[in-house]
Amino acid sequence: MRIVAGEYGGRRLKAVPGMKTRPTTDKVKEAMFNIIGPYFEGGKSLDLFSGSGGLSIEGVSR
Repeated sequence: MRIVAGEYGGRRLKAVPGMKTRPTTDKVKEAMFNIIGPYFEGGKSLDLFSGSGGLSIEGVSR
């Protein structure tokens, strides 16, 4: 699991141990932020269901 793009792009994140979590794939994160990214220029977000916090970190990175 890694940060796809932005200031922290390429950094690896440690996944939550065990088989009960399924991190969002890099391909899905990239597609999601390419679609919604322009709408959040300078905005704030809240990752309510964060396991590793990968989506939040990806958003902050961009």
